Amino acid sequence: MDYVELAVPFFLIALVVEAIYGKLINQNTYRLNDTISSLFMGSLRGASGILKIGFSGYIYYQIESHFVLWRMDSDLLITWIFAFIAYDFFYYWMHRISHERQIFWASHVAHHQSEEYNLSTALRQTGTGFLISWVFYIPLFLIGVPSYVMVSVASINLIYQFWVHTRHIPKLGWYEYIFVTPSNHRVHHAQNDLYIDRNYGGVFIIWDRIFKTFQEENENEECIYGIRGSIQTFDPIKANLHIYSKIFKDISYSLTFSNIIKVLTAKTGWSPDGNLQASSTKKFNKSEFKKHNPETSTFIKVYALVQFLCMSYAAVVLFPSTIEYYQGLILLFVVSFSMYCTAKWLDAKKIIGLEYLRLAMIFVCSAYLYSISPQMFLFYILFIYLIINIIFLPFLRRAI
Repeated sequence: MDYVELAVPFFLIALVVEAIYGKLINQNTYRLNDTISSLFMGSLRGASGILKIGFSGYIYYQIESHFVLWRMDSDLLITWIFAFIAYDFFYYWMHRISHERQIFWASHVAHHQSEEYNLSTALRQTGTGFLISWVFYIPLFLIGVPSYVMVSVASINLIYQFWVHTRHIPKLGWYEYIFVTPSNHRVHHAQNDLYIDRNYGGVFIIWDRIFKTFQEENENEECIYGIRGSIQTFDPIKANLHIYSKIFKDISYSLTFSNIIKVLTAKTGWSPDGNLQASSTKKFNKSEFKKHNPETSTFIKVYALVQFLCMSYAAVVLFPSTIEYYQGLILLFVVSFSMYCTAKWLDAKKIIGLEYLRLAMIFVCSAYLYSISPQMFLFYILFIYLIINIIFLPFLRRAI
């Protein structure tokens, strides 16, 4: 069973509690633009599920049906304990290689782009992870871990990782030696020379200690969050695709088989022209680091918050429901384009022309759904969303 969907309401409650607590103790770790960007990424990750064609599921099914060495008994506690520990072991290697090799970093980079560190960062998830990360877990199916157990322990692993994305919990004594904690995971998200590319465990930090990738948080070295070669935008589309764009550019540099393989498997940030813009080997000067935080009006922030609430409804309520595939594609298009436009407003870009285009496209999508069935639930949702956006339009014009 996948427990993540059940945990989402508790995630959001914890996020609000952390933000209020930070305000009360005068140690606020939230910025509205950064937080909305992270939550957009989480919503887009959920929404992008409509594009999954089940390839990884098909591979897992074939392995489980025809190639397993034996089948473990899901009724035994030892099966669950073994699967939980083994899954985290393979997660460690998936996570480590996702930092060390370019094609895997292309997917994982989205999680590290936030220049703040709070519980909303945990929800900042890649929308392309399903494309390739599944290959790391094939051994678990080969050795007979039942798919039900696999899905369950994977979701528990992900839920565990939520609470470690906070700056308000200090070091936890003996617990630090065995488990991933807020302290050692803060190190993982930092781009300082001392910290970068360390602490890859999901639940257990012992893998990092065994394989020499552990780094303790140093009280004299404040963590600077984000990625080297910052994209300087809150745009969730660019956040998901900018490394893929770099890969295609590097491949076009020399359309030979050897160059293609080298680009895909190269160390993160490598380019055939020697450009180290996004490489962790490039020297980091924390005195020159400046967060992406453009000035925007209070109205733009309110507008962005309303858009986030609408996108969250789409991701949490609409996509998990039993809508038809073509409806899901329409909704994904509306959600993605709306996130893109909202992010541009948060970037202090004046995109009133794109707003007109977006409203026109929402109208066309609504009209199409109405032509199929006037009683369709998604039609009413899109129509209401269109009205909300039309109400905001005159005020957006004044914000230019």
